Amino acid sequence: MLLLCLFLLPCMMTGHLVIYIMVTIFVTISYAPPKIPVHYIASGISANSSALASHPLGPFWNLRLEDSALWNQLQHIWDRQNNPILKGNRTGMQRRPKGQSLKEIEDECLSDCLSNKCSVPRVNDFNSMPEQIRAFIKSMHCREYPFLINQPGICQRKNDSSGVGSPTLLIAIKSQVGNFENRQAIRETWGRSGLVRGDFNKKGGLVQTVFLLGRQDSSTGPHPDLSNLLGLENEKYGDILQWDFRDTFFNLTLKDLLLWRWLQQYCPTAAFIFKGDDDVFLRTDALLDYLQKRVEEHKIWRTYTNETVMNLFVGDVISNAMPNREPSMKYYIPESFYKGVYPPYAGGGGMVYSGSLALRLQEVSERVRLFPIDDVYLGMCLNRLGLSPIHHPGFLTFDLPGTDRNNPCAYRSVLLVHKRNPKEMLTLWKQLQNLPAQC
Repeated sequence: MLLLCLFLLPCMMTGHLVIYIMVTIFVTISYAPPKIPVHYIASGISANSSALASHPLGPFWNLRLEDSALWNQLQHIWDRQNNPILKGNRTGMQRRPKGQSLKEIEDECLSDCLSNKCSVPRVNDFNSMPEQIRAFIKSMHCREYPFLINQPGICQRKNDSSGVGSPTLLIAIKSQVGNFENRQAIRETWGRSGLVRGDFNKKGGLVQTVFLLGRQDSSTGPHPDLSNLLGLENEKYGDILQWDFRDTFFNLTLKDLLLWRWLQQYCPTAAFIFKGDDDVFLRTDALLDYLQKRVEEHKIWRTYTNETVMNLFVGDVISNAMPNREPSMKYYIPESFYKGVYPPYAGGGGMVYSGSLALRLQEVSERVRLFPIDDVYLGMCLNRLGLSPIHHPGFLTFDLPGTDRNNPCAYRSVLLVHKRNPKEMLTLWKQLQNLPAQC
């Protein structure tokens, strides 16, 4: 009897194992992920489009990014270099074609950034890509650009009405050399530097505005030479930050990167940063009220936790977005350059984040490959920090409904609208100054 039991025991254990495997396979095959409603669309697609982005099938950031796209390959290399567990572990590395490696190409490009003569990484359809993406690929390893115009003391500038102190809100506006009218309209309206009161004369704060520019010359298209006029403008207002890189749409990411470095060196104690385009209208007083409430909430939260740093990032958040694959579109990203979903990000018209987070973004950006769409790149850096942007319905990057655009009372719950030309900014500013307390 004992011998029979000993003989049957392995058979019974094997039978149980087979049943377990079969049940596991059946459950795996039959499982379907829950359906999640999609509310947002990718950048560059019309808001009225019916082609909504699909829900991502997995997390944005992981080591298994598909290596068949150039950005993914380059990011994969950095992920391994910056992962202490995987350093020196070459067992999981993807096989590369014989010849020059991506690391060798990158080193060559870094040593030759300004001459624009570095080798192009292997991309099968490179010659058929639009010019802007080809130009980005040639210079995407370059992050060091010298100043043409700097304002090293602007955050310590003495102001008769406010004294000396760091700004409560630093407004950083992406502009171009020729957009003088936009800059002047902002200076005369919502971007006026100095002490700004909150909505309904509540407690406000010190506001300082700077404009972020690159180089605009024959390399970026047919432009008149406005360098002398820009020099006179800067001499009068002292609020221009200009770097020596080509000012193109796909280089807007550099303005974020270089702004963070400038903040770290020249304005590290700014409480909040608003970053936006030069064709938006911001209700600065209402934004200061909103930020003051967040500060008070953070003080209460801080008494119950050890969270001393305020990681605030607010805007018009876009989720579940996919790259635009239409070559004729402004936001076109070829599949050979990037594969995968985009992380949640705030629409590029305008967003606000804490100064302490800006310094963390500067640090983490050193581990995130440059991406040609600036607001998506911001989302990538946030995701790398383990943070998500907060959606605020007052950031209207797609504007108010047409019936409300000319109704001043419709702006009471608005923080930002996009787009407004200089004349519209001046008109709206005047209307909001005379807005009755109750509409």
